[in-house]
Amino acid sequence: MIRITPDQTTLGFIGTGVMGQSMAGHLLKAGYRVNVFSRTRSKTDALCEQGAVWMESVAQLAKASNVIITIVGFPSDVEEVYGGSGGIIENAEPSSIAIDMTTSDPALAQKLSKTGLKREIHVLDAPVSGGDIGAKNAALSIMVGGDKAAFDAVLPLFEIMGQNIVYQGGPGSGQHTKMANQIAIASGMVAVCEAISYAKHAGLDPETVLESIGKGAAGSWSLSNLGPRMIAGNYDPGFFVKHFIKDMNIALESSKGMGIKTPGLDLAKSLYDELVAKGCENDGTQALYKLYTE
Repeated sequence: MIRITPDQTTLGFIGTGVMGQSMAGHLLKAGYRVNVFSRTRSKTDALCEQGAVWMESVAQLAKASNVIITIVGFPSDVEEVYGGSGGIIENAEPSSIAIDMTTSDPALAQKLSKTGLKREIHVLDAPVSGGDIGAKNAALSIMVGGDKAAFDAVLPLFEIMGQNIVYQGGPGSGQHTKMANQIAIASGMVAVCEAISYAKHAGLDPETVLESIGKGAAGSWSLSNLGPRMIAGNYDPGFFVKHFIKDMNIALESSKGMGIKTPGLDLAKSLYDELVAKGCENDGTQALYKLYTE
């Protein structure tokens, strides 16, 4: 297994959006050489100014890096960057480690791990939670599935980007854990919106109400971090509505396959579908509150 140190490791980073930009930036500041690729080159400009090296393709990046990190949008994007003649698995050197930090399909994570091993490449699934705030503060929760030795090798990288890093088990375990996370958030977001709406209609100051309930038994990350954004009418994306719907669809499909009932998730998904119908797919997930202000 490769040794992860700034002088012996060249990182490849694919996906420099809302969260990836900060995550790659932390790795650069820690002294690592970082190659970057994005379908929109301008999204890598700030990182290249900090010392990152632009790569012309996924294949070029994979060949020039021995640890490759991806955080893209949808499972179809994951399949695109990992599969085919131009993908990571066909172009990375044997003994490389690839880490997919996209929230994606557990079955796809298992497939990529199996395919990667045929070329002696370990593929870990390591989705994250914490949104733009967690990414900026290097405080992400990282849930990891895959080979334990590969996890141990890249743990120093996870520790640069996050604070709560937990190895969950074999391939797909990280993604299943993230689905549990998203299920909890989905129902919780509905509750946060309803609580703030209730406070407002009762004639209370919602910000003052948050001071009380945010530190009691009702406290949650969403209540403390997204509640104030709802009150302020700030719907800028820390995490896109369209990506959250993607996650909920994966969770619903996985739950169906296991025969699990998810009435809370079903309700949240229907409300977010209503939000998308109003043209809000590129808002942050806290935009659900718009449905309560009409």
